[in-house]
Amino acid sequence: MSITTVVLAGASGFIGSHLVRRFTEAGVEVRTVGRSGPAVWGDTAAMAHALHGADALVNLAGRSVNCRYNRRNADAIFSSRVGTTEELGRALALCRAEGGTPPPVWINASTGTIYRHATDRPQAEDDGDLGSGFSVSVARAWEQALADADVPDVRKVALRISIVLGPGSVMTPLGNLARLGLGGRMGAGTQKFSWVHLDDLFRAITFLVETPSLSGPVNVAAPGVVTNAELMAAVRRRLRVPAGLPTPAWLLDLGGVLIRTEAELVLKSRWVSPRKLLDAGFTFDYPILGPALDDILRRDRVAAPEPVRAH
Repeated sequence: MSITTVVLAGASGFIGSHLVRRFTEAGVEVRTVGRSGPAVWGDTAAMAHALHGADALVNLAGRSVNCRYNRRNADAIFSSRVGTTEELGRALALCRAEGGTPPPVWINASTGTIYRHATDRPQAEDDGDLGSGFSVSVARAWEQALADADVPDVRKVALRISIVLGPGSVMTPLGNLARLGLGGRMGAGTQKFSWVHLDDLFRAITFLVETPSLSGPVNVAAPGVVTNAELMAAVRRRLRVPAGLPTPAWLLDLGGVLIRTEAELVLKSRWVSPRKLLDAGFTFDYPILGPALDDILRRDRVAAPEPVRAH
């Protein structure tokens, strides 16, 4: 790995903490931007100092979307993505203005949800159709904030990430549903489920840092897209659960209200193609779902604490 120093914003989340560990294991110095530490949100000068001399800026900051989209949550989702991206743009500009050396590449998180509900064909970077609705409007503004940042000579990548699978991820609630006998299809079950293994996301980010020809929107999704019904069947099979009750769309809508989340998270058909990465020569360690689930479940078993036994 040619990277020696990376600035990571949003390092405390599920993805960010994994990246910190992987970069550190590879001998890379990780400087973080967050709510604590030497460089905190709101302190542009400290952020500019952290950026000086780094090989890359990777921004993963963003509030979880696993909530109801009421006004308060919607504002937090928007500002935690768009506002932080704008702030990083100002910090990069200040770093340059004060005679520093900003990182040559800025990889900013976005989302594969930016595309429309697609059941007819995969959505690639050059021919995908953008969708509509709150989630898409946030994604558009997020990417626009990146594009608008006045940072000449900094290569920008909008990382359109699919649903990330890893230990402790969405696999936990899906596994719990399956064990309860509720692991059947959700809604019609024909909606596409684009995903990426957490390790492949890390590898894609390092590949993008080290590939100067890639810029703009880049989809990060495993080639082996599945339907929701296929996903749930694969989860049940690995947990040795013979069957699962299907959940109709109306019940998902009702359940979303009760547990304060949005049914869109499972009902939208996300069919995201990693065309740019594949064309540039990137290979996925986990291109299909089965081996990815096997690896995640193995890691979950290893990480599980030993049961306490009475003596």
